Amino acid sequence: MSETLERGRAAAGRHAWAEAIEAFIAGDREGGLSPDDLLALGHAQWWSGHPDEATEAFERAFAGYIEAGRPAEGAEVAMELAYRAFRSGRESVGGGWLGQAARLLGDIPESSSHAWLATFGAFNALIQGRHDEALEQLEAVMALGRRTNNPSALYFGVSLKGYALMLTGRWQEGMTLIDEAAAAAASGQLDLRVASDIFCTAIAACRDAGDLERAAQWADEGERWMKRNGSGGYPGVCRVHRAELKMLRGDWAGAEVEARQACTELEQYRLGDAVGYAQYAIGEIRLRMGDLDGAAEAFDRAYELGHDAQPGLSLLQLARGEVADAGKSIARAVAAAGGASGPADRLTRARLLPAQVEIALASRDLETARLAVEELETIATDYGRPLFRAGAMTARGELLLGEEKAAEATPILGQSWRLWQTTDLPYESAQARLHYAEALAADGDPTTARRDLLAARSTFERLGAALDLQRVDALLAGDGAETQASGPAHADLRVTRTFMFTDIVTSTDLLGVMGDEAWTEVLAWHDRELRAAFASHRGDEVSHTGDGFFVAFERASDGIACAVDIQRRLARHRREHGFAPWVRIGLHTAEATRRGRNFAGQGVHVAARVGGAAGREEILVSTETAAAAAPVPYPLGEPRAVALKGVREPVEIRAIDWR
Repeated sequence: MSETLERGRAAAGRHAWAEAIEAFIAGDREGGLSPDDLLALGHAQWWSGHPDEATEAFERAFAGYIEAGRPAEGAEVAMELAYRAFRSGRESVGGGWLGQAARLLGDIPESSSHAWLATFGAFNALIQGRHDEALEQLEAVMALGRRTNNPSALYFGVSLKGYALMLTGRWQEGMTLIDEAAAAAASGQLDLRVASDIFCTAIAACRDAGDLERAAQWADEGERWMKRNGSGGYPGVCRVHRAELKMLRGDWAGAEVEARQACTELEQYRLGDAVGYAQYAIGEIRLRMGDLDGAAEAFDRAYELGHDAQPGLSLLQLARGEVADAGKSIARAVAAAGGASGPADRLTRARLLPAQVEIALASRDLETARLAVEELETIATDYGRPLFRAGAMTARGELLLGEEKAAEATPILGQSWRLWQTTDLPYESAQARLHYAEALAADGDPTTARRDLLAARSTFERLGAALDLQRVDALLAGDGAETQASGPAHADLRVTRTFMFTDIVTSTDLLGVMGDEAWTEVLAWHDRELRAAFASHRGDEVSHTGDGFFVAFERASDGIACAVDIQRRLARHRREHGFAPWVRIGLHTAEATRRGRNFAGQGVHVAARVGGAAGREEILVSTETAAAAAPVPYPLGEPRAVALKGVREPVEIRAIDWR
């Protein structure tokens, strides 16, 4: 047994979680585990994505420490269990474990465990808005961490103090402390759970303060840290932050993959509030894409889980033409954020006010828009970040345009879209440029206005912002300019795309053999792998049918590369793990009608039928796709004509040898 346990301890030390779990479980069968080994087993199970098993191991470790007369260690395990219960919304359970820890520590001299106990009171004061009290308690936490040589508690306190200072308006001082704590987390000297929380705090704080460059740097550091430490599902919250950053930078497909994977991870850990945050991110992405139904579904789920889903819900109502309801919705959200005098509320209000300006102008409520613009300008001045300055400038330009002061709006909007562009926010830049073009046209310069409309249109097209494309085309059509759209304003767009359809072969049979629970896990893994491939090859997920996907690509070569990537991912998993579902894939390149996020037409129908004609592990492409992607860097089978259901003429297809 000693050799087995030594193997488990060594594996845990190098974060080889699966190996550690196997060895510890074997050791447990052979003769039982010490409390220290049970604690190591619990950590391995937690970080490999098995939270329920981890909880059982921690509970056994707690009992073992108490039986062995080691109250300080037992108290630390109790606080670990309390923390995880609080995070999953089980307040009574968390309170019970915290009470156990306090009782155990009350009878022993000051130790590193006491530093952890102090963090709970400080954190509670912070989330309840008692910032001065939280700062005082965090000073005590940090002092205890130093005295008892507990760097994890010390830097957790430093991170929370930085965030508390931000909430009281001392954001520069706060960010300095947050950077210091995040650097300590990256160094590897801290507890894994604490380091993960510190990274999440750093990314969120930077984003809230409008410092996206700083947020991106810590997101990259956090991702590198997670890969180095073999962390599993728990980093889902950080993954949502990364998704938001990808969305802002214009990588919408990659952002959605991150957000959906975060949902899977966070649901596994029962972190309902964080799942709501991830669902809100999906809603924002879908809203930008123009998929109003998809956005509504995600926002509703976020709201159900306790997220206010703002300003997304209000902007969704505006996009649907429900202007009055949108105005009421955003007004409630702004009011809930409190008055402008409180620094803690200002960061929240800075996120809501641009939407309030847009909605107020749509209803011709100029006074509400004016007040919102003035508050945004004050926030931008106080924080001095490009993100806030660009937002305030765009809002001021929109207001001037709404007041029919186009000559005054033009220079401000011209500056704002360029500022958005320099901060690498393409969607916001294109929207501001669209308003700039409207101001130019109203100011009597239609030629320059058309040039800027076409520039904005190019960005919207590249991003896949369907509704914004329609708006630009309506403006161009109204000016008598040629467009790629056919028909009147807001008409459907005719575009050429390479359409991919994927499908799991014999999925019904697999479900019957594996059972619901195992099949759900396999399907979730399948979805993550395929979505990662779509994101890597610039695929635009149109719909998900349960065991298959409909994806569109601007370039045929990207579609073929993605199909090959999918089959190779699945084959590699079969070699390394023994199983992966069999998938068939079909691609066809054709012109189709774009309706919001969806596509319709004979070309889509042909692509679906080509996919249905493929066999297990097969990739079939139409000759149109092969020609559009030429030269195809993979061996192609001989062309063959196939009759497809619902298609009048035979379609010529070729198989791709992807192995």
